[in-house]
Amino acid sequence: MSLHNLKPAQGSTHKEKRIGRGEGSGRGGTSTRGHKGAQSRSGYSSKKGFEGGQMPLQRRVPKYGFTNRSRIEYKAINLSTLQSLIEKINVTDITVGTLAEVGLVSKNDRVKILGNGSLTSAINVTAHAFSKSAIAAIEANKGTATIL
Repeated sequence: MSLHNLKPAQGSTHKEKRIGRGEGSGRGGTSTRGHKGAQSRSGYSSKKGFEGGQMPLQRRVPKYGFTNRSRIEYKAINLSTLQSLIEKINVTDITVGTLAEVGLVSKNDRVKILGNGSLTSAINVTAHAFSKSAIAAIEANKGTATIL
């Protein structure tokens, strides 16, 4: 077997319907579109979500929930992640730029430092937000937590 003699499996392909090529073809006249109505006309396209007059799904399902337009989303970084970062690249000042370079956040993310894990070295962390436990842990190791 080689590329020049490959064929689709038997019965998996069908001939194209040749529509509107005269009565002798068996598909002349209305060209499989039926009689009259919008769907028989050229240029017909149904409304998105239209279900033939039946109440469409997006109107049957009730509205639910609420999205707060003033919500600020933060990317959460734990102290354990910061500690592994310190051991890996040996830094004492950690900023959002540092985290972006390493690939933990993107440069446009807002970063919140959370207190999960433990720190063993003094570091200076600059981020958009901190949890109370994170600030306590950083300051217990004689580091500083600076809010942007």
